[in-house]
Amino acid sequence: MNFYFAPMEGLTGHVYRKVHHAFFKNVDKYFSPFIVPQQNESFKTRDVQDLLPENNQGMVLIPQVLTNQAKDFLHTAKKLQRIGYQEININLGCPSRTVVSKHKGSGFLAKREELDHFLEEIFTHAETKVSIKTRLGKDQPEEFYALLEIYNKYPLEELIIHPRVQKDFYNNTPNLDIFEYALKNSKNPVCYNGDIFTTRAYEERSARFPTVDTFMLGRGLLSNPGLISGITDKRKIDKAVLKDFHDQVYEGYKGVLFGDKNVLYKMKELWFYMIQVFSDGAPYVKRIRKSERLFDYDEAVSRLFREQELLVDRV
Repeated sequence: MNFYFAPMEGLTGHVYRKVHHAFFKNVDKYFSPFIVPQQNESFKTRDVQDLLPENNQGMVLIPQVLTNQAKDFLHTAKKLQRIGYQEININLGCPSRTVVSKHKGSGFLAKREELDHFLEEIFTHAETKVSIKTRLGKDQPEEFYALLEIYNKYPLEELIIHPRVQKDFYNNTPNLDIFEYALKNSKNPVCYNGDIFTTRAYEERSARFPTVDTFMLGRGLLSNPGLISGITDKRKIDKAVLKDFHDQVYEGYKGVLFGDKNVLYKMKELWFYMIQVFSDGAPYVKRIRKSERLFDYDEAVSRLFREQELLVDRV
């Protein structure tokens, strides 16, 4: 079985990935938060730092690109290939309204003819492997039937499917019937992504789709960074390990960011997910969110780990 770590903008950059890989070593592929190609064909400094091989040693990292212009994808892919990347992932899943309004991410799924031409040009010229992370469509899951016909025209390295539509964001439940259709009719390898927060959720998906050998986890891993260990060998993360993990991510951000405000912003984003594995986290995360100095943050986090236990069904 293969396990991937989904890209989450602002959360799963190289600082977080490095610590996660050091602690758990059970992610087969990490996917970078998406890169938006620049008109001047350069990379943003943030993107350069995130993708430098020296910041991602020992792990398999797949850069993800967000664009609806084939020429932009191709010049970005060439630059990535020069620094050692042999697979590029196309983001056709981001549900953000600002992204979708530009017909990018899952917004591009509504432009099927343009999408087909985009992929045709890419596969005519690309020198790297190309995978796709997609939703089922923009508005209705039945849009996926036509989308799959397009995807089947091209030799994808992999088709990673989050079985929701754009307008769902992360609400409602994944459409497993459409995913089953994709699994039976895709000419490319298929990876499942969506709503695996617990070992039990993984077991339910795996039982329904026994031929799926690759799963991508995102929000579930941010909540419980040891979730894959729980899935593969029933080894639940304990509070001391989670605290050590948190501390190293925290120190990593303090080493690359300037000022309390920037460090706290990153850690507060992470706590939106991590608090979900604690038995009574609401009053503690409220204190964490109100922290304006690292001293206040340290005190709030210490109290949380000292006074609350982890939820057995979430770890």
